[in-house]
Amino acid sequence: MTRKPLFQSVIALLNFRVHNKWIGIQDSLKRQLITEDDFKWRLPPKINEREKEGSNCEILLKYVGGVDLSFSKEDSSIACGALVVLDFQTLKVVYEDSSIVRLHIPYLPGFLAFREAPVLLELLDKMKKNAHPFYPQLLMVDGNGLLHPRGFGLACHIGVLADLPTVGVGKNLHHVDGLTQSRVREIRQAADSPENVLPLIGDSGCTWGAAIQSSQGSLKPIFISVGHRVSLATAIETVKMTCRFRVPEPIRQADIRSRERLRNHQ
Repeated sequence: MTRKPLFQSVIALLNFRVHNKWIGIQDSLKRQLITEDDFKWRLPPKINEREKEGSNCEILLKYVGGVDLSFSKEDSSIACGALVVLDFQTLKVVYEDSSIVRLHIPYLPGFLAFREAPVLLELLDKMKKNAHPFYPQLLMVDGNGLLHPRGFGLACHIGVLADLPTVGVGKNLHHVDGLTQSRVREIRQAADSPENVLPLIGDSGCTWGAAIQSSQGSLKPIFISVGHRVSLATAIETVKMTCRFRVPEPIRQADIRSRERLRNHQ
């Protein structure tokens, strides 16, 4: 009778130690976070005519990546990470890679990146080491960025470690700074925004991201937030340009491929 409580106490102690260690790592990475535009490219003028005044930049955003992780229905410790790169103007896939792994790191709320980021970073690192010409200039992540209980979600984690401009795209809302599903729903219903973009401003006055109705056929919004080295305005603009359906095409294609790879694996 005493073994079960003892076992639970040991697990709780281990989780406490892991939790504190991850807080330290997360805080250290967060100090490196850049939440404004920090890149040399600009959006193609044929798609977006609003160029920055005085910009002499001639590099266009051509390759945008997407990453996603899917899990086995039979065994939640088995996952497939996928990386795709799309031509920004045509939205055609020009590169794809995936990896099936067994995850040994536990999930703790607020620290998803420690479980999922290593798989996705390995795919990016493989592409970078091979000096692949389609290496993404911008990466969209199926997960939140600043819109996170600790202000540092999966998109921030990957962006800082890969030193890559990243955008967080969430399908569900993290309850942060007074922002709840019901409150956001009420604000959306009362808002009069022709572009279907709603800034997510918390009780503190901080803008955590934006809720976007990304396509005419979708009633549910997606939640956009800064990952790393992009402003919220750029994050919103690039997501809007890559949405054919509810989810931006880079992430949608990564999701399709990760699920298909898992089905074939099983």
